[in-house]
Amino acid sequence: MPLPLLASALIVLFTLGYAGVCAASPWKSCRRCEGLGFQLTYTRRGRPKRGKHCRRCDGHGIRIRAGRHLYNLWARTYRKGRAADEAAAKTTGPATRKTPTA
Repeated sequence: MPLPLLASALIVLFTLGYAGVCAASPWKSCRRCEGLGFQLTYTRRGRPKRGKHCRRCDGHGIRIRAGRHLYNLWARTYRKGRAADEAAAKTTGPATRKTPTA
């Protein structure tokens, strides 16, 4: 198998795999707080205690995947465009066809 064909096949496989992951599980754990929703701090005795509220995930511990975020943006833009087209079609009415007279 030629190298460019193998590379393009791997790119397609990776893209489809990531799209499947985004569809099946659109949320992932926050990298900053590791899914806790807050930073973990330790007392002087070494016991863990709740720290500051995580600003990145707003304390939920989960964030939306980048691919799912891009899909949501695309879907929102598509719906707005379709709504605008349908509204324009309702205001202008059905298209009238002029027939030439002889």
